[in-house]
Amino acid sequence: MLGPLLYLALSYLVGSVPTGPILATLYAATDLTQAGSGNIGATNVNRLLGRRFAIATLVGDVGKGLLPVLLSHMVLDAPWFAGLVAIAAFCGHCWSAYLCFRGGKGVATAAGGMMAIAPLATLLAATAWMGGLMLFKRSSKAAVVGAVSMIGFVLLIRPSALWIAGVLSMGVLFRHRSDMRTFGSGRSA
Repeated sequence: MLGPLLYLALSYLVGSVPTGPILATLYAATDLTQAGSGNIGATNVNRLLGRRFAIATLVGDVGKGLLPVLLSHMVLDAPWFAGLVAIAAFCGHCWSAYLCFRGGKGVATAAGGMMAIAPLATLLAATAWMGGLMLFKRSSKAAVVGAVSMIGFVLLIRPSALWIAGVLSMGVLFRHRSDMRTFGSGRSA
């Protein structure tokens, strides 16, 4: 059992790698936690450094969720273990060991983990996220749409993964709780 526990710890540490802050520090000498919204994700990177760095951040953050889950079968070939790995990577992003247990909101990392577990449902939830972004013009509000829709799509397409989608979606909603207070208002979130 030590192997799976070590792999979960490693997945947390991989998830903890702060993609956006690393890129911002290396290429722009910018501390993302002190600039813009203070968030370490692709949206704040886009605002401060532009699309190229935002895309690199997004790819890195998705990869932190995707790769550990894809490789998890080499340690323990069980769907529940893959789900725990996705949750560990998500927790690493949100409460990074490298950022004094602060971090991002976890949308891309959760999507990466779910992409490995339920690809079609994740693609549909990403489409819902895009629709939310076009409708609300705010990535935080789009994240709420994507998280809620993920649960519905997984329920329809891959019900056995509902618990994983539920935990990750609730985590994303928890991380966006301050944004959700302004969801119905015209205020920016």
